[in-house]
Amino acid sequence: MSTDVAVLGAGMHPWGKWGRSFVAYGRAAAKAALADAGLDWTDVQSVVGADTVRSGYPGYVAGATFAQALGWQGARVTSVYAACASGAQAIGTARAQILAGLADVVLVVGADAAPKGFFAPAGGDRPDDPDWLRFRVLGATNPAYFALYARRRMAVHGDTPEDFALVKVKNAAAGALNPLARYRSAVTAEEVAQSAVVADPLRLLDICATSDGGAALVLSSMEFARARGAADPVRIRAVSTVTPTYPRTVLDLPDIATDSVTGAGAARGAHRAGSFRASIARAAYEEAGLGPEDLSLAEVYDLSTALELEWYEDIGLCGAGEGAKLVREGATALGGRIPVNTSGGLASFGEAVPAQAIAQVCELTWQLRGTAGPRQVPGARAGITANQGLFGHGSAVVAVR
Repeated sequence: MSTDVAVLGAGMHPWGKWGRSFVAYGRAAAKAALADAGLDWTDVQSVVGADTVRSGYPGYVAGATFAQALGWQGARVTSVYAACASGAQAIGTARAQILAGLADVVLVVGADAAPKGFFAPAGGDRPDDPDWLRFRVLGATNPAYFALYARRRMAVHGDTPEDFALVKVKNAAAGALNPLARYRSAVTAEEVAQSAVVADPLRLLDICATSDGGAALVLSSMEFARARGAADPVRIRAVSTVTPTYPRTVLDLPDIATDSVTGAGAARGAHRAGSFRASIARAAYEEAGLGPEDLSLAEVYDLSTALELEWYEDIGLCGAGEGAKLVREGATALGGRIPVNTSGGLASFGEAVPAQAIAQVCELTWQLRGTAGPRQVPGARAGITANQGLFGHGSAVVAVR
């Protein structure tokens, strides 16, 4: 049985700091996606909302919140939360509903109105919460653990702050071409080096901001797409939402410990080498029947410049420790061998957590359609997205044309 579902529509609300409710951003993105699909809101049979936890109670019932904002019309609703992987979980849920025959057309929406500064856990003492522990026990705010990753790359692979700066320069150049991006100015390596130190060795321009924004997709069965005249739509071929496997020898921050089962012998699948992030991409490739050699582009989760280099290796674009070499050669820039973050990435957008994995698929959709304008990757036929949510939430989507 084919596991493909069609992407009939993609839409976003521009990202920035707008001072409105996340609902407004999600509604605007949903309307844009419906218009792109050429469908009416009443054609939608199911709504899957990616949750936000910072906007009060409605954020936890995002599916119904967005359905109400668009106007109750009887569609089934689902709400999902998986931290930064929420959008991919929402896409995976929508795809499962379509493949199960529960709906022909599903609207996926994610939006957020993020606080200023770095994200912090909710108040109160929760010693069984790994997010609370890393903040309160270790002082490992997001910028701090980004910096730990950067230091590890410098120590193990010989990366330099100059290598990290090249990632920002590359992504800013792409973001300057994207009308939906928050930051739309080119940046030089000198400007990165002169920006304030946030968590050594990372500077302000090495780290993504927190943003308001929204993204939406209209997904359908292939039969529905063909009936509507879409003979060759962009198709989602795989959605990976795997969890870590213990025991593991590579500690994937922000987790700060391994699990007690490490004392009980190897778990099933634990012999497979590599980090948790590498397993996310591997599962997506296996499901799609593709490999990194088949990709035209990738959208990866550049919380920091150094973390983008890590993703190059995790999704198989190069070997361990070779990420900096790719960016130095220009291989991952627009016009390069395998462009990464043609949207401008989080460097240009910032984090709007429930929306970002959906936004990544929006970019793949436009690229695979050939409608990305000055950001266009010529002849794009396949792409992958990748990010990682807290608490063992993997996230990767493979789209093809």
